[in-house]
Order: sequence, then structure tokens, then C-alpha cells
Amino acid sequence: MHKHRERHGGRARGYAAALALVLVVMAVSASPALALPGNFWGVVPQARPSAEELQRLKRGGADSIRVPIVWDAVQPSRFAAPDWSSVDPFIQMAAEARLDVLPFVYGAPSWAVPVDRSISSRPPKFLPVRTWLQKTAWKALLRSAVKRYGPAGSFWAENPGVPRRPIRYWQIWNEPNFFYFVGRPNPAEYGKLVKLSYAALKSADRGAKIVLGGLFARPKQARFKRHPPVAYFATEFLMRMYRANRGIKSKFQGVALHPYTGSFKRLTPYIEGVRKVLSANHDAGKGLWITELGWSSQRPTRGNSFAKGWRGQAKQLKGAFGLLRKMQRRWRIARVYWFSVNDQPGSCNFCGGTGLFAEGFRPKPAWYAYVHFAGGRP
Repeated sequence: MHKHRERHGGRARGYAAALALVLVVMAVSASPALALPGNFWGVVPQARPSAEELQRLKRGGADSIRVPIVWDAVQPSRFAAPDWSSVDPFIQMAAEARLDVLPFVYGAPSWAVPVDRSISSRPPKFLPVRTWLQKTAWKALLRSAVKRYGPAGSFWAENPGVPRRPIRYWQIWNEPNFFYFVGRPNPAEYGKLVKLSYAALKSADRGAKIVLGGLFARPKQARFKRHPPVAYFATEFLMRMYRANRGIKSKFQGVALHPYTGSFKRLTPYIEGVRKVLSANHDAGKGLWITELGWSSQRPTRGNSFAKGWRGQAKQLKGAFGLLRKMQRRWRIARVYWFSVNDQPGSCNFCGGTGLFAEGFRPKPAWYAYVHFAGGRP
């Protein structure tokens, strides 16, 4: 009997040890996902998704969606209040899909900011920081946005059946170091815009937080010494912004980067370069937001390093997401947004194939790779 109990006890101890080992293995394998910040995985649509498409993105593991608020579209006339009727439906659909919204606000109307036709036929504009009208109008726009979609926003009061997901993070402009969004990029002026935005947002919501406009990591135009510059490397732009704006680091909570590159293997120097700038300015605690990152599923061609084909696009996503997840703590990465949800031919040299979904919302291999990392269901 005694020996039998010993054997039985030994077997029980063996089961317990085996179970403990399984639990340890499960904990270790799950720890990278558990360690990630909330709302870590995001997406950027090029065309507005439908309600059903947003719900599929949420099921797939997306936490957040990054969308533009274009000042020119919201307030085309100086003498009219901002009109949010074009934005409301998307905010409602995103909230019903349980997706957080990260808006990036940009695109000044010509009545507020002068058009510079000497730069390009687009035509690009300056940042709204040079005149009293520009500053006042920009701050009024941001306050209006918070009063519409912030914690005490009128949108939520008018739509009590919509799940409340107030916007607390606001991204100021898009790629301010690149001529496509700012005709003549100016780090000092961008810092002024951040300070203006901080004052406006905080006056409407004390808990509002600012993320810098996603900096294009290494635009090729920054290699050429032009005066005035038409582009800056992200690291130089960020360093100059700090130097020209005393006290700027208290005015924003996150730095955003768009580390476009031909291969995910080049992400490390891009990201570590930005982290070095933050450290040099005694701001190393700031989180880094990757608000655009992507490759195209178009057929590879000479001269387009972003085109990888369908399988190659998925391979780049896997390599990039694996690296970012692994280095999340060291690099203080707060969020990662894949660009894009859907293809948009003609909008840029690789935008026609960057989507996780092809025409008809047909999933690509990259979508299944995204779901694997985000922990959802395809």
C-alpha cells in the first residue's frame, strides 16, 4: 500500500510537473502579445471602408484606424463653421465596429493659407502659423473637432445608441518634412504649429494628447541641397524642431514615423536614428508611433523597390511586424499602422498595391499574416 501510494504520488507529481511546464511554455510563447501596449495594431484606409469591412478588420485583430480630417473639406469657407457631416458617418461606423480612431488633421484651405504655385501644380501650401488669421482659424478648427468627438462631444450626445469611443489622441499634420504635404517644409514652423495645437486641444479637453505628424524617414529629395529645402530626413527635421522651439517636448506625447524602405531589414537604422534624436534632447521616454508602414503587392519592377508581389508583400509584413514586436520595449513603440487597407491605383507610386485587400475586399496573403500577429480571425 505504501509503495502503491508512492507510485501514485509520483505519477501525480509527474503530471503536476508536466502541467507546470506546459503553462510556462504557454506563458513564454504568449508573453510578446501580452506585453504589447493597448491598441497596438492599426490600419490606414485609402478609400473609406464600409461598416461590414470595418467589422472584418476588427475581427482580424485591428485595434485602431487612422483617418484624415482635411481642413479644406471640413471648412471650405472662412465665414462658415466647420461642417462635420462628412466625418460623422465614419466615426459612427468605426465606433460600432469597436475600433478607435486616430485622426490626422491637415490640408489648410486657400482662404487661410496662401497657395504657392511656384513650387508645384498641386499646389502645396504653407503651415498655418504665419498670420493672426491662420493661427486663430487653426485653433478654432481643433477646438471644434474636440467639441464634436471628444469626451463631452456633441456627436456622442446626439447619437446615444452609438458606443462611446471619444477621440483623445490627435495627430497634427502628415509628413511635415516632405514637400507633398508642405510646400516648403520648415521644422521651426512645424514646432509652432504643435504648440498652437496643444493650446487649442487642451482648452477643449484637458486629457487630449498630441502625436506628431508622421515623418517620412528618408525622402530621396532630402539628399539634394536646395534652398529652401523641399524635404528633410526625419532625424534632421526632428532635431531642428527641438532646437527652434524651447519647451516643445512638453507639448506632445508621441513621435510618429513613416519608415518606408525597400526591405524590412532596413527598419532598424531608421528607428534607432529617431530614438537617438529623442535621447539627445532628453526626451527618450517618448513613445514612437509607426503611423504608416507598407509594401505593394504589385509585380516587382525595376525602379520600384516597394513592389514585392503578393507573396513578397506578406513576407515583408511578417519580417517587419516580427521585428517591431520583438523590439517594442527597447524602441518604445506605441502603435503600428499598416498602410493600407485597400488598393488605390494612381494615388502614389506604390499605393495601387499596398492594401491588405484587393478589389472587392478580396484578402491577400498579407491580410492573413496581419491577422496572425494581431491575434484575430480572418
